[in-house]
Amino acid sequence: MAQVDIAGSIPAFRLARGRVATIAVNSFLFKQPVMVGDLVSFYADVARIGRTSITVNVEVYAERGVYHEVVKVTEATLTYVAVGPDRRPRPVTGETEA
Repeated sequence: MAQVDIAGSIPAFRLARGRVATIAVNSFLFKQPVMVGDLVSFYADVARIGRTSITVNVEVYAERGVYHEVVKVTEATLTYVAVGPDRRPRPVTGETEA
């Protein structure tokens, strides 16, 4: 779960041009288990931009076995809020923090 949060925070951080904080895990679906030896890939896309918040969809795929089968193992939607140096919400289109 922590890796999904990190993956989702990257596009949110870039879009906010600064620090973001996770404020909600809107959904988290475990479709299949991740096995020892799986190569795991995370894909994150911005779903919604609010005044101070950014909602991101994250999909997780695992490549497994000798045939390199790729299966979707997890999908989640998380919401982040842009925060300023004072750790208070700031507009997404606002200035970057120093």
